[in-house]
Amino acid sequence: MSELIHVQREAQGKPEGLLVLHHGRGSDEHDLIGLADVLDPEQRLHVVSPRGPLTLEGWQGHHWYMVPRVGHPDPASFVTAYQALVNFHDMLWEQTGIAPAQTILGGFSMGSVMSYASGLGAGRPQVAGILAISGFIPTVEGWQPEFASHTDTNVFIAHGSQDPVISVDFARQANDLISATALDLEYHESEAGHNIDPRQVPLMVDWLNRTLPR
Repeated sequence: MSELIHVQREAQGKPEGLLVLHHGRGSDEHDLIGLADVLDPEQRLHVVSPRGPLTLEGWQGHHWYMVPRVGHPDPASFVTAYQALVNFHDMLWEQTGIAPAQTILGGFSMGSVMSYASGLGAGRPQVAGILAISGFIPTVEGWQPEFASHTDTNVFIAHGSQDPVISVDFARQANDLISATALDLEYHESEAGHNIDPRQVPLMVDWLNRTLPR
């Protein structure tokens, strides 16, 4: 399978880790790459943002899967995107020489769903962290989160309590689910909508630096 279209921001010098940012619904690979210097101002990390493989008639931009109901991706399109994405991650690790244990998978909205899925999928290597902004752990046929084999993966959840697109209840459910496992979890709510709250960004930077220390 051919690699996903993507953009990247290289580290200054030898990379100390890999940050993969997955965009939300109806966007593209350029949407989150601007966060590279915000989340990693010292440019320690190699940052990559891939494009979702799906386009939908009547919708702008690119998607990871179809949405029959929030929280429940369409199984066929989800599985196709999941396989393309994990293949892409495998390719990145091989080409960059950066290990999964030095990788953070992050995303916004639909992109955070794909970060959860690829970071906690059965048989997938343990990554250092999952940065989930305004998303959910999917309920979808053909995929289940596997926590027991990902105990070294740290999770950061950020969500707005006023989110009209993906209810904060999904973040609270993820918080409850992950809190019952051995994974290290940091959870933050703010009075934001369906957006990245600038007030939470310093918390993300601090978490990222602790998850991928020098």
